[in-house]
Amino acid sequence: MKLRDVALVVPIFLGVAVVSGYLVRARSDDRRGKIRVDEHDRTYSLHVPGHYDGTEAVPLLIALHGRLGTGPGEERLAHLDKVSDEHSFLVVYPDGLDRSWANGRGGTPAERSGVNDVKFLSALMGALESEYKVDRARIYVTGMSNGGFMSGRLACELSERIAAVAIVGASLGESVSANCKPVKPISVVIIQGTADPLVPLGGGTIERNGAGGLVLSHEAAVQKFVAVDHCTNAPQKDHIPDKAGDGTSIDVTTYAPCAEDSEVQGYVVNGGGHTWPGGRQYLPAMFIGKTTQNLDASEVIWDFLSRHTR
Repeated sequence: MKLRDVALVVPIFLGVAVVSGYLVRARSDDRRGKIRVDEHDRTYSLHVPGHYDGTEAVPLLIALHGRLGTGPGEERLAHLDKVSDEHSFLVVYPDGLDRSWANGRGGTPAERSGVNDVKFLSALMGALESEYKVDRARIYVTGMSNGGFMSGRLACELSERIAAVAIVGASLGESVSANCKPVKPISVVIIQGTADPLVPLGGGTIERNGAGGLVLSHEAAVQKFVAVDHCTNAPQKDHIPDKAGDGTSIDVTTYAPCAEDSEVQGYVVNGGGHTWPGGRQYLPAMFIGKTTQNLDASEVIWDFLSRHTR
C-alpha cells in the first residue's frame, strides 16, 4: 500500500424526510438514526449528555469523520462524548456516503456520485432541532481531514446556521476558497501538523485517488477567513512547549476580535502528523506522523467554539 493511499484509513428540507422508527437507543444516552435526503438514507450516531432533560436549550456539535472513516470512528478518535458530558452539548457523528464527503475538491466518491452533503447536513440540523431542544444560535461543526475540508465548505456556505467551525488535519480546497462568500462572519480555528504526510501544511496538490485536489496552505486558509471576517487587529502569537516530551510543540496565532465578534485561530503542530491532537494514534507514525500529546484538540476546539454564537 502506497503512503498516499493510507491517508484516511481512519477512521432546506425539500426531498428530506425523517424515517420513523429507526432511532434505536444503544445506551441510555446514545442513539443511531437516519434521515432520507435526495433518495439516500443518511445515517448518524448521536450522543446526548447524561443530564440533558429537555428543559433548557443546549448547543449542537456536528463532528465529521475523515475519508474511509465512519461516525463511530470519529467518536473513538476524538473522545468528544466525554467533552459533551462535561460541557452539556449534543454531539452528532454523521456517516458520509462511501465513507467520504462532497467537500468541494471534486475527487471524493461522494462528489463523483453527485451527493449534496451541504443539504444533508443542513437537514440533519433541522431533524435534531425538531427532536431536541437545540440552541439554534450555538450550532457548530468540526471535522478531521476529508471532514475538515467539509467543515470549511460549511463555514463558507452555511454561515447563516453555523456559529463556528473547527478544521483538523485539513485547510480549504482552492475551489471552495474561490467561491467562499459567507452571508455573515463565522469564527474558524484550523489545526494542522508540519509533518503531515497526507495534507501538506504548505498546500498544493494532494495526489491521492478518491480524495485529491488543490488545497490552500495552512496560512492561506487562515488568511482567507481573516479576510472574510474583516479582522483588522494584529494577531496574538502564543507557543505551547513540548511538556509531553514527544518531540512536538504548538504555535498559535489568534485574530480577534473580528467583525461581529468573530475570531480566527491557527494552530501549527510542530512535528505533528495527520492526526487529532490528544486523540488516538490510529495508525503507526511511519504512515501518518505523530499524535501530539501537548494539546487536547477536543477541549481546545470546544473552548473555541463555545465562545461564539450566531
